[in-house]
This record gives sequence, C-alpha cells and structure tokens, in this order.
Amino acid sequence: MLRSLALALTTGASLALSALAAPAAVSAAGGDTDLGRAVAARALVYQATARYHRHSEAVAAGYVPDKYCVANRQGPGALGYPHFNHAYDNSVDPAKPAALYYEDDRSGGKRLVGVQWLVYDRDQNLATDDDRPTMLGTAFKGPLRGNFPGQPVHYALHLWLWKKNPLGAHETYNTAVTCLPGTTRPAPPA
Repeated sequence: MLRSLALALTTGASLALSALAAPAAVSAAGGDTDLGRAVAARALVYQATARYHRHSEAVAAGYVPDKYCVANRQGPGALGYPHFNHAYDNSVDPAKPAALYYEDDRSGGKRLVGVQWLVYDRDQNLATDDDRPTMLGTAFKGPLRGNFPGQPVHYALHLWLWKKNPLGAHETYNTAVTCLPGTTRPAPPA
C-alpha cells in the first residue's frame, strides 16, 4: 500500500511540475488553449485524491460508501462501489469530486479506481444543454436523468485516474473494473 501511495504522489507531483514548466499551447488563431489548465487540473485531482487510497480517509472526509458494486447493465465494465459526498454536488473544483469509485482488491479491502463530478442541470430539461460545464478540457456528459429517486437531472464527468479505462479516461464505465459475484444490487421484484 505504501508503495502505491508513493507512486501516486510521485505521479501527481510530476504532473504538477510538468504543468508549471510547460508554457500554455497556442492555437492556430493565436489564442491560448486550455491544455495547460487541463494538465494542471488533472495534477490537482491526483494530489487531492491520493489520500483516498486509504478507504478510511475517504469515509472520514464524508464520502458515504454504497454497499453495492455498480455494473454496466448494457455491456461490459463497471463503476465499482460509489462513495458520494453530496457536499460536493455541483462542484467543478478538480480537488472536490462528488464521488469516488472503488473496486474490491480481492483481499477484503477496497482500491480507489476513479472519481466523478456531478452538476445539476439548471432548468431540469433533458432537451437543453446551454449550461453544460467543462473541466479537465472535457465537456461533462448530459443532461442525464437521475440514477435514483430524488436525484435531479444532471451532468457528469468521470475520470478513471487510478485505473486505466481501455475505452477512455472519461467514459462512464470502465471495462477493466469488475464486480465480484454477489456484490451488485439485487434486481427489483418483477
């Protein structure tokens, strides 16, 4: 565990230094691009979430664990176990994701694999997206229906920071994450 934490901290520090050392890219039109800011923001996510490799740190910080692993019902992959801190709903601060995702480490513990930001849609209309946020150089997905009763229409941005997603860093489900048998939410009775 200490080795993986040291690696995570080293990676975060390297990204932060590279963001500071590299000048912002300039587009063909002559204006600054968001590349430098996106790299710096990603480094900030690494730095802010590295401590959550210790599951107890995430819980102590207000991230409430779901007891079920969330699998993709439409295909391969999973989210893992969501841990939400609703104080960070509507956050577009790279250091304050609304959710952390964990997978079973096959030793009875949990391993941090990804994070998510969640921003409520201003007009709660699935047909409009004029308030779509962006972060890390990427537009949030949505607007999306709530995933559970009472959750508003929202935008979401996933980042598979701690476990590479073969489909891409911002895809909703990670095909490299699996739910162990018996760990998913039971289907509602028919």
